[in-house]
Amino acid sequence: MNWGNKLVVVFVAFALFMGYMVYRALSTKYDLVSKDYYKDELRYQERIDGVKNTVALGDVTISQDATAIQIQLPKEHKGYAVKGEVLFYCITDESKDFKLPLQVDSTATQVVMKKQLQKAPYQVKLNWQVGKDAFYNEQKVIVQ
Repeated sequence: MNWGNKLVVVFVAFALFMGYMVYRALSTKYDLVSKDYYKDELRYQERIDGVKNTVALGDVTISQDATAIQIQLPKEHKGYAVKGEVLFYCITDESKDFKLPLQVDSTATQVVMKKQLQKAPYQVKLNWQVGKDAFYNEQKVIVQ
């Protein structure tokens, strides 16, 4: 094989490699943390204030048993009207994300049945209001 044929083989191999790389780049799935990340960034100070408010009151406790996950808000919220949402953000797969309204009982506890979730590691993001005060908390939970 002379040098001209070798040069053609190298160019063809390079073209095939580049085609493969373009295919891989176009078929890669990219999960964003948030579809509205710019809007979320503008509201980040509200999240910081919510974390400060939560730390001032006490811890949010998230526990689980065989069938359910219990979310316990600080005891100061018992008996108050609480509005908010719970986001189970799956760290590994966007399709496993789960959002529901925060609806606590008279003891400031919400129960989420595990059958609504898939087995995966989750970042539980709690965002709620009591009166005009906003609160925010994040905790890692592994649903098994």
